Amino acid sequence: MNRFKFFAIWAIALFPLGILAQKVAPKNWHHLDPAKDKVWGVGTDRVYTEIKPVKATRPVVVAVIDGGTDINHEDLREMLWMNRAEVAENKQDDDGNGLADDVYGWNFIGGANGSVEYDNLEITRIYRDYKDVFDGDGSKNVGKTAEMKKMYDEAQTQHINRLNQSRRAKAGYDTLLATVEIVRRKAGAKDPSYDALKAVEVTTKLEKMAKRIAMVIAKQGGKEKSELQKQLDMGKDHYSALLDFQLNEKFDPRPIVGDDYSNVNERHYGNGAVNGPKAEHGTHVSGIIAAQRDNEKGIQGICADARIMTIRAVPDGDERDKDIANAIRYAVDNGAKIINMSFGKSLSPNKKQVDEAVKYALSKDVLLIHAAGNDHKNLAVEKNFPTAKFEGVDYTAPNWIEVGASSWEKGKKLTANFSNYGKEQVDVFAPGVDIYSTMPGNEYAPMSGTSMAAPVVSGVAALIRSQYPQLTAVQVKAIIERSAIPYNKKVRIPGTKKKVKLKELCKTGAVVNAYEALKLAGQVASGTVTL
Repeated sequence: MNRFKFFAIWAIALFPLGILAQKVAPKNWHHLDPAKDKVWGVGTDRVYTEIKPVKATRPVVVAVIDGGTDINHEDLREMLWMNRAEVAENKQDDDGNGLADDVYGWNFIGGANGSVEYDNLEITRIYRDYKDVFDGDGSKNVGKTAEMKKMYDEAQTQHINRLNQSRRAKAGYDTLLATVEIVRRKAGAKDPSYDALKAVEVTTKLEKMAKRIAMVIAKQGGKEKSELQKQLDMGKDHYSALLDFQLNEKFDPRPIVGDDYSNVNERHYGNGAVNGPKAEHGTHVSGIIAAQRDNEKGIQGICADARIMTIRAVPDGDERDKDIANAIRYAVDNGAKIINMSFGKSLSPNKKQVDEAVKYALSKDVLLIHAAGNDHKNLAVEKNFPTAKFEGVDYTAPNWIEVGASSWEKGKKLTANFSNYGKEQVDVFAPGVDIYSTMPGNEYAPMSGTSMAAPVVSGVAALIRSQYPQLTAVQVKAIIERSAIPYNKKVRIPGTKKKVKLKELCKTGAVVNAYEALKLAGQVASGTVTL
């Protein structure tokens, strides 16, 4: 799963020269309003000051299918869904649903002896599982379809390319970081001052680059505080995880779960440890939707009456279709009205199982909101799964919103440079750059990604459903799309310098707006507007 974007080694050389001059996003900018504040947020602040939503008679349950959430966070612990029929930590299935201790949700990538932290990318799993079949003498091809062979060939190509690219990038990070340490030693300290570094004499191009980087880090407060140091360390860790786990054919963590992975219809596996080993991503997503608004701490979520159901199904690596299908069904069966899905991958070997779960959600009036992905891809050409389009039929789920990421900057920079897009595949754009939200351990930090844009939309959907519970999931989708504010200036196609109208990058050509959505929802609910 591509949660973050890291700088390629060639880009790092240029990055330090401009980092001190970078524009800083307005604080909590995604709550601001383009009409009132001249910032392309979603108008949350305007909702609470002008519309003044009434307290909902029943909170809206939003399921966050992710890598885990810090259920003890000061800004989230009062905003969590709880299964009142279950007794915590008694190792009994009190409510008879086949899952013991599912108090705050469920962990589909855990088992009796712990939880999965890292997993392969899907391309690695497919390549490993079918290598002997399709690269052998043909004796194992019985029953294998042309579509399976096509998926294998694609996985093989992607795996080889990603492996080579990751090896080069990891070597680049290692070399650069080692050279930065050499420069620091020349300055006479583990974390030298800016002036001490400035006096260091260097000769090679690499040392000159490392010196510039070290000086920027020093000016940002040193190794412990510097954002650039964090980016460099995260980049190295990212490629280490790719090589050690995600692209490693010999690594398979599934025995931790203890399920029969070949049985895609199996439902009862996992554990109740919804925090998981790494809860940064899910905690950040949850805070955007529903961080407590009235506790005078941290941040304010978009919907005051949302409750977060935590479902852990996304490791550091690619999620598995079986787990996602079960996560959707669990959310639906336990009362979620909105499901946030900030994850994605390039291949989906069991898409039919996920499709069936999406259809089940539709039958129970549940809205699904999915992040478009962070690879600046045109989704009309390259897929990012799961998708709203059902396999084998010409039908798209009407209870699904696909979300691209927008920035707080105007003009061509409105579109986030990493965001996937698609004129027919992406429905709307929403704030996804430098979004400040909750992090584990009562911390807060900005993050960027379509992973942040999706929960912005989930928060808006929860606002609508909290005020007008009679509206259906399909109506809420239509309201969000129709009330989104068109952006008529040309924007940059993500990953390129070419400029087009936003309507060339998504169906609506617009950015979600909570204020306009809530106004329209009131008109639809009263019957004055018909969708």
